[in-house]
Amino acid sequence: MTTSTNATVTVLGLGEMGSALAGAFLAGGVRTTVWNRTPGKAGALAAKGAHHATTVDGAVAGADLVVVNVKGDAAAREVLAAAGESLSGRAVLNLTDGTSAEARETGEWVADRGATYLHGQIMTIAPGIGHPAAVIFYGGDKAVYERFADVLALLGGGASFVSADPGLPTLYGMAVHDTMWGTLNAFLHAAALLSDAGVELTRFLDHADGSLSALLGFLPSLAGEVDSGQYAVEYGALRHHLPSIEDLLRESRARGIDTALPGHTRALVAGAVAAGHGGDSYSRLVESFRAGTEPA
Repeated sequence: MTTSTNATVTVLGLGEMGSALAGAFLAGGVRTTVWNRTPGKAGALAAKGAHHATTVDGAVAGADLVVVNVKGDAAAREVLAAAGESLSGRAVLNLTDGTSAEARETGEWVADRGATYLHGQIMTIAPGIGHPAAVIFYGGDKAVYERFADVLALLGGGASFVSADPGLPTLYGMAVHDTMWGTLNAFLHAAALLSDAGVELTRFLDHADGSLSALLGFLPSLAGEVDSGQYAVEYGALRHHLPSIEDLLRESRARGIDTALPGHTRALVAGAVAAGHGGDSYSRLVESFRAGTEPA
């Protein structure tokens, strides 16, 4: 597969992810230059046709798109600074993890040096780069995204431009991870409970598939309630959750299973009920998280 563009790409940073990015560009027929602080990491990519630059300014000079993937935005700015005047006029794609504020700061820093900026949040591990299902959220200069659409498509079929705000892709990524970790932690707590009773998890999933699928399907409704701020609905009143949470806590204690996770849930629900929101849906608890205080 080759792209319909003659763009030249430079990849700065050849860790596991950076090497995967450069490899995807090369596999797509893109002229690719690579640089890494430790030169030895460029060998395998050079063998595949990459040009190995020994300096950052040498790597950036002549590149249409400069991709940086290092550890943290401060490191990204440090590497880009080494390009000096070569950075001016380039399009920069920062695929470095950090906070939304850091992504915006880097974007402003890049713009001050005469370059255009696009920030990307990768939602896959390195081996997933190039897979049709690999998701990358992009934000910043939409013209850059559109200009290099064919090149970016080589990194994953799930590319999505989400906002002119370069910080939003980072927030999108954090939201996905936050949901993932909460779900995984809850499942593993349940797994500890079930395995203590001698129940195989695969057997549980066979029986509970319908319930769990319905639960995940409820997220759009929850999202709509949060967006509208309308928590008073005719179903799923918060007060009805408390007895089940109490049962889960008692069962956990009896089996010696950690109660921190369900205990936190109980505190959130009980606090909302005590505040007069017992008739609201579970989405009401977003206000407890927004308050930024620990439940009593």
